[in-house]
Amino acid sequence: MTIPSIETKTQEQIKIYQETLLQDTLHYVAENSPFYKKLFKHNGIEPAHIKTLEDLERIPVTTKEDLQEFNDDFLCVPKTKIIDYTTTSGTSGKPVTFGLTDKDLDRLAYNEAISFLCSGVKEGDVVQLMTTIDRRFMAGLAYFLGLRKLGAGVIRVGAGVPELQWDSIVKFKPAYLITVPSFLLKLIEYAEANGIDYNACGIKGAVCIGEPLRNQDFTPNTLSKKITEKWDIKLFSTYASTEMSTAFAECGYGRGGHHHPELIITEILDENDRPVVNSSSGELTITTLGVEGMPLVRFKTGDIVQLHAEPCPCGRTTLRVGPVIGRKQQMIKYKGTTLYPPAMNDLLNSFTEIQNHIIEITTNNLGTDEILIKVGVADPTDNLLNQIKDHFRAKLRVTPKIEFVAPQELNRIMFTPMSRKPVNFIDRRV
Repeated sequence: MTIPSIETKTQEQIKIYQETLLQDTLHYVAENSPFYKKLFKHNGIEPAHIKTLEDLERIPVTTKEDLQEFNDDFLCVPKTKIIDYTTTSGTSGKPVTFGLTDKDLDRLAYNEAISFLCSGVKEGDVVQLMTTIDRRFMAGLAYFLGLRKLGAGVIRVGAGVPELQWDSIVKFKPAYLITVPSFLLKLIEYAEANGIDYNACGIKGAVCIGEPLRNQDFTPNTLSKKITEKWDIKLFSTYASTEMSTAFAECGYGRGGHHHPELIITEILDENDRPVVNSSSGELTITTLGVEGMPLVRFKTGDIVQLHAEPCPCGRTTLRVGPVIGRKQQMIKYKGTTLYPPAMNDLLNSFTEIQNHIIEITTNNLGTDEILIKVGVADPTDNLLNQIKDHFRAKLRVTPKIEFVAPQELNRIMFTPMSRKPVNFIDRRV
């Protein structure tokens, strides 16, 4: 496979191309989606009158609450055409079920194949999959389908179990890993304890999900540095969601996730659902292209990001999505400062003594946000506590309440049987 030709066109050519696909999508949902039929009728929207990307502003946005309340009304095909049922993780509310048709699975495979290609994986490479492929999780299945389409070999180990991961690495010699990046630290720790030379194992890189690797200026964040200071591998960040059925993958230049314009339309909206100006940050809002089962129009993802338009040295001219600044629902107003969990996560990751942590947000009797950070350390001391507080004060200008907890106790909260991702943010606000 090679870079899709549309991803090397001018921005104007990409826009014209997307507007043609947009017409197809709008006519399709107007004909087949009970939710969008009602929405268009209620707002007097005629799909034929939405001709440009700018015209999209005439259509009301779709929210996560819409998906949760009217889940089945988004389905555009009979249930007999559904091949795979997938649900969102539910970390930010009630899980939503998506039905994928055979055509949707082909689209998903194409998306992942060109995304892996972007990150350097090629035909004939062996890739170790360290995420679950079951439990109604889209990502694991998507990775498998994409690697198969690309012509790569797949080792389906699943999540966790460092001993089994290393057994597979030694036995099958994969070139790439697909994993949550913090798990790479667990692999390093296990290798060092068991005499495994991880820098001589042949791993070229890791395609990472679920946690950021970069700061907003694309420099490596603390987690990324902790990995690469020990393990000489290339880390590739990806951004995706079940709702989008599309990924934004980094190339080797590490300058943001590349947009696949043949699969998705992106907008960045402000608090009033208007496009931001001057490439400012805002909420990523997407319209899926080519989805048959449950297409979405102007869906607000809840993620605050910034888009970058300058061409990439890799040859792609598409927009690039910067690291997620934070989730809109997780924005914290604390003592006059706006905070998002990723900034606190990165700060806590800079302490080698901290094994894990959970950020809890509550509402005090004045109706404002309170932050309690439960920190898992084996040897809690007043000196370490003061260092953490000083670091918060210096980097984020505020000092939340910090409480030491046994790492094992936090693990029981972070890794629950019903969760597919580690839970380190708990919102108890009323």
